Amino acid sequence: MTKTAPLAKTAPKAMKAQGDIACARQVLNHARDGLQALGDGLGDAFVSALDIFSGIEGRVIVTGVGKSGHVGRKIAATLASTGTPAFFVHAGEASHGDMGMIGKADAVLAISNSGEANELRDVVAYTRRFGISLVAITSRAQSSLATGADVVLLLPPAGEACAVVEAPTTSTTLTLALGDAIAVALLERRGFTADDYKVFHPGGQLGRKLFKVEELMHTGAELPLVKPATPMAEVVPYMTSKTFGVAGVVDDAGKLIGIVTDGDLRRHINALLSLTAGDVMTKAPKSTARNILAAEALRRMNEWKVGCVFVVEDEKPVGILRLHDVLRAGAV
Repeated sequence: MTKTAPLAKTAPKAMKAQGDIACARQVLNHARDGLQALGDGLGDAFVSALDIFSGIEGRVIVTGVGKSGHVGRKIAATLASTGTPAFFVHAGEASHGDMGMIGKADAVLAISNSGEANELRDVVAYTRRFGISLVAITSRAQSSLATGADVVLLLPPAGEACAVVEAPTTSTTLTLALGDAIAVALLERRGFTADDYKVFHPGGQLGRKLFKVEELMHTGAELPLVKPATPMAEVVPYMTSKTFGVAGVVDDAGKLIGIVTDGDLRRHINALLSLTAGDVMTKAPKSTARNILAAEALRRMNEWKVGCVFVVEDEKPVGILRLHDVLRAGAV
């Protein structure tokens, strides 16, 4: 006789899983709809906020409390890492001494979904007293924060994903996205480059991906260079001593005209020691520039199926880069 008990247990489990997925989709759908409305509603106020932040001599001071404070910390970090000097000041702490961190050359970005956070009132009053520009992110146009601000960035009317307790969900997602939009728009205005970005990210994977060839290449006495007339009896031990497994061949003007590789040695093995570097070399070798990203040089080396490549400037070798150097630096 077939047992039915396991089936009875499986059905509720499957129904629970479906409910979980339906709940998660509802949250994401709320966020999607809210982000669409936020993007559609951007206008003059957003541009005015950018004008304020790009025109100050000081820093963007981001402030808020609760979940808005947590989001504000991330926005401040994103601004700072993309070239807009910024830091976070907790609104509650501002009322107890940290207000001195806000200078007259600064601008304040205050965040409150309701616009009525008690802790923000002192910050608003401080900015009004000293003529410090105040940009507000809130969902209520008639709130205390909005009416006291120079520019108001209104969040669209999008309900929180959890209607039962109105926990900040959709609103914090929209605020975070709006902060990213501000940071990237300011980045574009400033003409912020990958080189600038690397200055603020010297460590971590992002910084490593922005390494340039000139930062990883070997130079000076490390370069394995010979003349075309150099006997192969001298070239072979020279290649071994330099550890790159190759030797670049340069003419009297110092220009790279060829390369001797392990493959060239094998192809001429029978008469190798009676030949010169010019006899054995592969002409017009592949090379790269010093100012390109190391990741791009790695892509080219993989495409060319070579383990190292000379770095040239005005046709003259100024360095040599190994595939291993790029991988070890993590610039991929």
